[in-house]
Amino acid sequence: MITAAEQLVDAPTYIRDNFEASDRIAILLLNRETGESLQRITTAEKASSPESQAWLRYRASRHDEVYIGMNVLRPEAWARTKDQISAIRHLYVDLDRGGEQAIEAIRRSGLVPAPNYVLNTSPNKYQIVWQVEGIEPEQAEAFQRAMAREFGGDPAATDSTRVLRLPSFANLKHKPPHIVTARVEATQTYHLDHFKLRTDEDAPRYEQHQLEREHARPTGEITQSERDWAFAKRALVRGDDPEDVIRRISDYRGDEKHPNYARYTVEKAQAALEDARQPFDDSERQVLPSPGEIR
Repeated sequence: MITAAEQLVDAPTYIRDNFEASDRIAILLLNRETGESLQRITTAEKASSPESQAWLRYRASRHDEVYIGMNVLRPEAWARTKDQISAIRHLYVDLDRGGEQAIEAIRRSGLVPAPNYVLNTSPNKYQIVWQVEGIEPEQAEAFQRAMAREFGGDPAATDSTRVLRLPSFANLKHKPPHIVTARVEATQTYHLDHFKLRTDEDAPRYEQHQLEREHARPTGEITQSERDWAFAKRALVRGDDPEDVIRRISDYRGDEKHPNYARYTVEKAQAALEDARQPFDDSERQVLPSPGEIR
């Protein structure tokens, strides 16, 4: 693994650093002039080999752009589809505006850990990558949608089968062509509890930059306030600072609620969790969320 932060890496190093040698991954070639594409599914070891890299450079000389799937495919996989994914190795966000200021906002947010890689894909445009483990595909996509909303990323680049650009190869959408670079910023592998954004499960949003009014709900449907309540409890159980939880609820709700709504919700959640820790008899049993419910 790479240990020095803030260094640029080439394509084979990038592949070896992000995958186990036996991982099956997808390499995609796209020729914008002809509209043709070619996908190869192979192991990370083969994809990073000198022979494969020489072939990719040859294809790049013929005006192919080179992409890599960021998650691992099943041993028998024949396509890069969701049902063929065997393991989530990365979370990512595609920043097509904001430049380095957008990256700095991510670093300062406190909602996500330091990224492992920052890819400069074209002038002032970046792809941010985190190495992860123990995350299910549905959870990965929920967090990627949340990051796109929070940080102004591309909402179309949030599915678990997404391909990102491979460093050392050219982005030919620009004149002159832009060589993609990858900068190492961290080497840690992250887990679910390192990401503190609100996901769709906590508070569904609709289109980016658009909030619809809540409608009268059928019996049994969960309200937005109930989702806020559930989010607060999960965050507190996880050990988040109550003031930070209050801020995140307040930021999300904006002017929809009374200014004290977020604080009241968190204080009520704290009281409920404290009650749940007190002795109780079997006729009035309360339980804390199971580990699987803590997002």
